[in-house]
Amino acid sequence: GEFQLTVRVLWWSGDGMNLYAKRLERGRFVWPQADSGTVHLSPAQLSMLLEGIDWRHPERTWQPTHAA
Repeated sequence: GEFQLTVRVLWWSGDGMNLYAKRLERGRFVWPQADSGTVHLSPAQLSMLLEGIDWRHPERTWQPTHAA
């Protein structure tokens, strides 16, 4: 997969389009291969992606010790 520092998720909620954006302070998002420019994720893969977990090796890459 590809590695990214930021992720943007666009989804349809039934009454409009929604955009979610997240940037990791440490680590990188791991994306699956894109077929024809589109990435299809299962709900579990999306959850791991947004938490900064490498879905190929499910283990948290980094977790902050406290909020600043």
